[in-house]
Amino acid sequence: MTNNKKRIVIIGATSAIAEHCARFWVDDAAVDMTLVGRDISKIERVAQDLRVRSPQSVIHVLESKFTDSIAIRQLVDRVIAGGIVNIVLIAHGTLPDQIECQTDLSANQEALIVNGISPMLFAEAFVGHMQKANSGTLAIIGSVAGDRGRRSNYVYGAAKGLVTRYAQGLQHRLASTDVKIVLIKPGPTDTPMTMHLKQQGSHLANVEDVSRLIVKAINQGKSVVYAPTKWTLIMMVVRHLPKFIFDKLDI
Repeated sequence: MTNNKKRIVIIGATSAIAEHCARFWVDDAAVDMTLVGRDISKIERVAQDLRVRSPQSVIHVLESKFTDSIAIRQLVDRVIAGGIVNIVLIAHGTLPDQIECQTDLSANQEALIVNGISPMLFAEAFVGHMQKANSGTLAIIGSVAGDRGRRSNYVYGAAKGLVTRYAQGLQHRLASTDVKIVLIKPGPTDTPMTMHLKQQGSHLANVEDVSRLIVKAINQGKSVVYAPTKWTLIMMVVRHLPKFIFDKLDI
């Protein structure tokens, strides 16, 4: 029997944003979804929740190393062997401590690899197959932090800036095809990753609202989405502030 369900792959499926995106997709229709993470027990927990929400959906779980290029290639080829993928969401990442990254080069290196290089490797592995099939949407989560380097988080920002330039390059490469590349730039969002910011009194966006906006943008094949949308204007201002003003800001 032919499986006519939409095929969705989520890399970093245990992240709060990814998990909520998955819920929106299975609530909308029965899908064939593959969840990829670094801890099989955590991925299975997410999968079980989705199966309860959508018994008609097919939910697969896969464990992989996220910083090993060979492991990434093998995983992607394995997924693609199951048929054409309609949507890929690359959502993994960490929020490193900036001060630690300044003093510990190992922490600095890990932050750059996990938040910048790893998402790019997954994207490159999937895009090659999508280009051959001339179909599919690949969405990759960057951050508003990638729009301009700031003293408070420039290591994380540098990694996400790398993702931004990479996604733009993919969009240019695939402009004449039917493959869509969606660059997602969330602002600070209420997730376990930002718990320390919440404890410090920072105002964080609701994760469900952010995820709903992301899923809508992916389904529409938008090139860039800021989530929440207010960050479109905020970051336009930040990007264009003259240096002599920007340097006086404690951000």
